[in-house]
Amino acid sequence: MKISRVTKIAGSFLYTGYIPIASGTFGSFLALLIYLIPGFENIYFHLGMIVLFSIYGIYVGNIFEAKYGKDPAECTIDEAVGTWISLLFLPKNLILISITFFLWRLFDIIKPFPANRAEELSGGSGIMLDDIIAAIYVCLIMNIANIYFLKLN
Repeated sequence: MKISRVTKIAGSFLYTGYIPIASGTFGSFLALLIYLIPGFENIYFHLGMIVLFSIYGIYVGNIFEAKYGKDPAECTIDEAVGTWISLLFLPKNLILISITFFLWRLFDIIKPFPANRAEELSGGSGIMLDDIIAAIYVCLIMNIANIYFLKLN
């Protein structure tokens, strides 16, 4: 099966999925760098990117899974969405962003329930949904931690 160049670029999140080691971490880090672009934190833009990439991620996830197998490392668009969800509603503070990034990577790896169950779904839905669920956990934890404990702006 041949994958179009646009699909390959999007699904591998600018080819980070083809990095042989820790492709998910590289995809997440690239998403973090994009998040740091001034204006990305605008809630309407930020949510719009999450929705757009989530929907397109399901589509390209189906293609990547058909070519490379179940939840392939080459597909890192899900890491981008997870990174952006994790950072939702948080101020752009380097300490907060760093903690969030490391917590996101941990949750993406350990897949707490029900993310671990969502990962069992086939195709693009499974590829995207497990990361979305894990990222929602991180988003909630970090926003609560920032409001009640860290109080970083």
